[in-house]
Amino acid sequence: MTINILFSAGGDKWATYEAPLRAALTSKGLNHTLAPDAGPPERVDYIVYAPDSTLQDFAPYRNCKAVLNLWAGVEEIVGNPTLTQPLTRMVDTGLTHGMVEWVTGHVLRHHLGLDRYVGATGGWHDLRVVPPLAKDRPLTILGLGALGAAVAEALVGLGFPITGWSRSPKTLNNVRCLAGDDGLREALSTAEILVLLLPETPDTTNLLNAERLSWLRPGAVVINPGRGPLIDDEALLAALDEGQVGHATLDVFRVEPLPDDHAFWSHPRVTVTPHIASETRPGTACDIIVENILRSENGQPLLHLVDRSAGY
Repeated sequence: MTINILFSAGGDKWATYEAPLRAALTSKGLNHTLAPDAGPPERVDYIVYAPDSTLQDFAPYRNCKAVLNLWAGVEEIVGNPTLTQPLTRMVDTGLTHGMVEWVTGHVLRHHLGLDRYVGATGGWHDLRVVPPLAKDRPLTILGLGALGAAVAEALVGLGFPITGWSRSPKTLNNVRCLAGDDGLREALSTAEILVLLLPETPDTTNLLNAERLSWLRPGAVVINPGRGPLIDDEALLAALDEGQVGHATLDVFRVEPLPDDHAFWSHPRVTVTPHIASETRPGTACDIIVENILRSENGQPLLHLVDRSAGY
């Protein structure tokens, strides 16, 4: 039997993914067709998908067994009323390692106060501030999914005391795990460095508003590689101006690319990076896609299946 796979993603992704995806399918002995035009919709068995695709009506794909998302985020597609097929999100080792490295780098940057020394040309005694050890720098992670858990593990390994928060209770080794509204206040109130790794859902939009920013320790650092809408931009700017937040390092935004006239670009206490904290790597991503096709064909549960009711 031949498995018919539609590749539906915008930009130059077909050129990027064709070779590694074909190689991964072939290595598992799967007879397949793979193309951006897979013929009549009723013949399609699987759709490898990115939300920037022109495909937005899934109703004709009535025999499709799964839509396999290339991105970790599914907020742009999960609410599509025509999407009744099982939907998976991307969780791959390349994406996870990239996020761990980016977050760890910026946590250490702020923990060690490295900005103080960048471009310095003198003033030995003014510059000489000895940072605390990691064990004396409480850090909070909002979001304990695959990425949050991996980041927590890495930072625990460096000696940071980690508090994690999630909507539903979780358990992680050497991490104080909190959940729910009461847990959120406690998690924020202990944070000198806060990392946001939550998905974007109606419940998490503007989660970090003026009131919740006031719960942080004065001068806390906010690091957001998760989703732009997690933070109320105006509330964050006000907290930065007041000194309640000491610095914000932001990789994701409500509008991307971030407009040239946005206040984040010019604010002295904001660092902007252009959505580079983590990226799906074709090699490892294709292995995950093929693994899910194999599982589906063998009647096994799909990996990283999206919970439509939760939105991720």
